Amino acid sequence: MAMTPDEFYEHALAATDDAHRLPLARMTGWEISPFEQEGLRVTPLRPPVVPEPPRHGEDPAECGSCGRRDEGIWFNERWRLTRVKEVGVPLVLMLHPREHYDMADLPDELAAELGVLNTHLVRHIQALPHISRAHVYRIGDGGAHLHIWFFARPEGQTQMYGSWLPVWDDLLPEYPANLADADAEQVAEDLIKSAGGTRTAAGATGAPTA
Repeated sequence: MAMTPDEFYEHALAATDDAHRLPLARMTGWEISPFEQEGLRVTPLRPPVVPEPPRHGEDPAECGSCGRRDEGIWFNERWRLTRVKEVGVPLVLMLHPREHYDMADLPDELAAELGVLNTHLVRHIQALPHISRAHVYRIGDGGAHLHIWFFARPEGQTQMYGSWLPVWDDLLPEYPANLADADAEQVAEDLIKSAGGTRTAAGATGAPTA
């Protein structure tokens, strides 16, 4: 059984200094870290908040993703794909179920489709010129409606390997929107060919195929 919130907090406090600051993470010493360790310090550890505040969209009636179920660059009856704008890496896409589900309550049929769509999207993103890797993330702390992130890592930028890529994305200047739009359109067209679907919500039919 996991520690209680208070037990976990006390456990973590044992490793802090007098200001409740933990030591720098080992990750900050990696050569791919966007930060130099000198002058860097950790935010003081705060006590637990229980119960946790609700996430956005816990109530489907107030869920922004549900309200945008017909917005995106690709659709089928159950899923939609959007491009996240104003990012620093070449392309960030987000996959959403059109109905209100989180990961834990996703029906098995949709869970199977999610696995297929994840694979197809990674395949198509990595097929774009000058893209080396497609990173896939599911966090879930901010929004209750399932959303899967796809980050395209630019070719040759080995300093942006691994788990630091979203941080680099936040530091980089905004990537040219016209280039990102063109690549997003290419991914959407390739996804239609490989997994079905359509470019408009009104015409969304068919299920993903393996």
